[in-house]
Amino acid sequence: MVKPQKIYLVEATPERCREIETVLTFVGESVERIDLASEGKIDTHELPLCVIAGDCEADLAALAKANPHIPFISAHQKHEHALKVSNVIGGLGETIQYPTVAQLLYYCQEYHRQKPLPKSKSKNSKRLMRTLVGQGRAIAHVRVMIEQVADTDANVLVLGESGTGKEVVARAIHDLSPRAKGPFVPVNCGAIPPELLESELFGHEKGAFTGAINTRKGRFELAQGGTLFLDEIGDMPLPMQVKLLRVLQERVFERVGSSKQINADVRIVAATHRELEQMIIDGKFREDLYYRLNVFPIEMPALRERTDDIAVLLPELVARFEAQNGVGVRFTDKAIESLKIHQWPGNIRELNNLIERMAIMHPDGIVDVYDLPPKYQHIDAVPVVPEYPEEVLERQALNDIFASSDDDNDNEALLEDDDEGAETVLQEIQLSSGQPLPPEGVNLKDMLSDIEVDLIRQALEQSEWVVARAAELLGMRRTTLVEKMKKYQLVREES
Repeated sequence: MVKPQKIYLVEATPERCREIETVLTFVGESVERIDLASEGKIDTHELPLCVIAGDCEADLAALAKANPHIPFISAHQKHEHALKVSNVIGGLGETIQYPTVAQLLYYCQEYHRQKPLPKSKSKNSKRLMRTLVGQGRAIAHVRVMIEQVADTDANVLVLGESGTGKEVVARAIHDLSPRAKGPFVPVNCGAIPPELLESELFGHEKGAFTGAINTRKGRFELAQGGTLFLDEIGDMPLPMQVKLLRVLQERVFERVGSSKQINADVRIVAATHRELEQMIIDGKFREDLYYRLNVFPIEMPALRERTDDIAVLLPELVARFEAQNGVGVRFTDKAIESLKIHQWPGNIRELNNLIERMAIMHPDGIVDVYDLPPKYQHIDAVPVVPEYPEEVLERQALNDIFASSDDDNDNEALLEDDDEGAETVLQEIQLSSGQPLPPEGVNLKDMLSDIEVDLIRQALEQSEWVVARAAELLGMRRTTLVEKMKKYQLVREES
C-alpha cells in the first residue's frame, strides 16, 4: 500500500478554505487545494489521505462513488445526503474542532490500512504465505505484523508456546528487512551454561579466562549488519540480563577480557514461551529489559487454536519433508478430521514429528485414521480386513508349515510366484501320507494344519517338552514355535 501523504481540499469559499487549511496545518497535515468543476474520478499521481469537500459544484455522493479507493469528508451542509455513502467518513460541521478533525483523520487512516488489496500488490505476501502457512485470522494477523515491523529496526519479542514456530517468525522478519543480506545468528539462551553465556554473546580475548587459548568473536559480533535471535530469553540468568540491557541501551559492547568498545550494529529479535510479566513479579526477569525487548510483540497462536489450518499445513509440511528425505506420505480426509480434534501440546513441532513417523511406517503411502498412533485417533477407526482368494490362503498355509527358519520371506515368495514349486510340495505331502488323493478331494488348509499340529506335538514329546530342543527338531526358531503353540493351544498334559 502507498502511504497517503496529502489531504485534498475542495472549497470555493476563501475564508472557509483558509480556516480548514489552518487547522490541518496546525496538526501537521499537508493540504493541497484542487478544483472540481464536475463529478468524476480524481486523477492523482499520489494517493491522498482523504478529500475534504466543502462548498463546491461537485456532488459529493457521486464523487465518492466514482472514487471508492479514497475516503471523503464532508465540510458543508449541502453534502449531508452523501453521508450514506460508505467511503464518506463523516462531516466537519460549521465549527471546526481539533478532536473532531483528529478522529476523522484516524478513520481515513484506517480506511487505507484495512482496505482489501489484490495479493499481487504486496511483494512479501506470497513469501510469507509459504513460510507461515495457514488461512485463519490468527496466522494472517501474524503475517501482517511481520510485514509492518520488518522494514524498521525495532526490537521484536515473539511470544508463544514451544513448537509454534517462533524462530520461523524471527527468520521471516530478517528476510523481509533491509538487513536481509546480513547474517541471521540464533542463540538459545537456555542451552548455554550461565558461566559461558557472556563469552558466547560478546566473545573473549586470548587469556581472558582458563581455556581461552584464542581470541574469539561472540554472537553479537558475528551478527553485525544482520539480526541476532535470542531464543528462550526467559532462561537468561539475571546477571547476564543486566549486561544485555546495557548493550541495548548504549549499542556498544566489549569482549570478555577487553576494554575496547565495539559498536553493536545488530537488530534484536527475542523469543520465549515463558510468562515474562509473571517472572518480573517473581523477581526472575528485569522489568527494564522486558520493556526494551517488548517494543513490538508478536504472539504466535498455538496449533489447537487454529486447527482448521491443519488441512493446508499438512501438504506443505509433507512437501518440505519429502524434499529433504526423498519420501512422502498422504493423509485421508478422515485422518485429517481426526487430527483437527487433537489438542497438539507440541504444536507444529509435534505435527512435523507425526509426519516423519508416518512417512517411515507408510513411505509414499496413504494414512487413514486406523494407521495413526492411538492418541491421534479421535474418530471411529475401523481396520481394513481384505478378503483373499482361496488360492492365496492355501499358499499361505503352505508357507506357514514349510517356510525356512532362516528366511521365511524367500520361501513365501517362492510359493507365491512358482506354481510348480507349490505342486511339488503337494506331491510330497501326498507321498508322505502313503495314500492317493480321494475322489471327493480334501480340505487342504485343514489337512495342513492337522499335519503341523501333529508334527509339533511329536517334536515336543520327543524332546520332553523342552521348547528349544523341539524347535531344533522342527528346524524353526524357538519364538516361532512358541507362537504356534499359542495358536494351536498346545500344552503339556499333566500325568
